[in-house]
Amino acid sequence: MLGLKPIKLLPARERVASALRKAIISKSIPEGAELTLENTAQELGVSVTPVREAFQILARDGLLEVKQNKCAIVLGVTEKTIREHYQLRAALEGTACMLCCQNNADLSKIKNCVDTAEEALSLQQAGNYTDYNQSFHFEIWEASGNEKMRNLLSELWNGLSVGVEMSELDYALNSQSEHKKIYAALEARDALEARAEMEKHIYRSMDDALTYYL
Repeated sequence: MLGLKPIKLLPARERVASALRKAIISKSIPEGAELTLENTAQELGVSVTPVREAFQILARDGLLEVKQNKCAIVLGVTEKTIREHYQLRAALEGTACMLCCQNNADLSKIKNCVDTAEEALSLQQAGNYTDYNQSFHFEIWEASGNEKMRNLLSELWNGLSVGVEMSELDYALNSQSEHKKIYAALEARDALEARAEMEKHIYRSMDDALTYYL
């Protein structure tokens, strides 16, 4: 064991929004489907409140149409929707990496996420990688020092975008390799390299997500 600290996760509303956004992008939830507060909360194992808040987040994204605040209709996605989502994430997360370098931010929590994931994957335990991935990105947003950017990125989060031809472990190993490159650039305080590595990471996720659509 490496004596690692517990990793931090997003608030419940962002986790619910992420789960729903990922399901809509991957077409697990089809266009036109009706989502109710109660059923969604039950399936995700949360209370109704974060589901209601998540519905509002996704309605602002144009993915849901909320009906009387009790249910929502899935509006579906297009290739343009997916590309714009990841383009925005790449721009914001790349900037967050630059701010970490420019502000000489404390990187210890980011390193903890990398090390925790590395230990799990060395044992071929990919089941919790979604949490490790989420925490890695979250700690970069936190370390950037820009609270508005952190809040916006929390609402944009969509989790892992595993390509249709990849296993969960293959994807986790690939993602972890990219995380280590991002962290190395952050540790070197190379703002441009850190931004470039993060942008490559996000755009690769976009390409994986598009395999469901194209």
